Amino acid sequence: MKKYVFKKYTKKSGTLTPFSLKQDVPFKTKRIFLIYGNKNFIRGDHAHFKCKQFLIPIFGTMEIIYENKNIKRKIVVDYKKKKGILLNSKTWCKIKFKTNNSILMVFCDREYEYHDYIENYNQFLKIIKKK
Repeated sequence: MKKYVFKKYTKKSGTLTPFSLKQDVPFKTKRIFLIYGNKNFIRGDHAHFKCKQFLIPIFGTMEIIYENKNIKRKIVVDYKKKKGILLNSKTWCKIKFKTNNSILMVFCDREYEYHDYIENYNQFLKIIKKK
């Protein structure tokens, strides 16, 4: 997992945070989606065989619990900090919303592929333990 910090430009009228797909997203983007959530609800709770995901909180606060072959961690992300998180393939990710009306934007390096999902945690553990 790698963290990215974005530029922001603030005036009295508000803040602008630009994203360049070439400079700010660490791979060629094939798909973008938004996840909306309310306090204490869980989303994600799966991994991907091949897909990398770049998570950017657009509004609200979320706890990202992630695990791969080398690490198991949780971090809290907040839209005010202007940070993004890169999750590589074979990384289990669970998103817990800490505030109501939260929005998370996700960039993917692959189109949607049903067979790329690992939805069973025990299967995931077996996959990452293989050499």
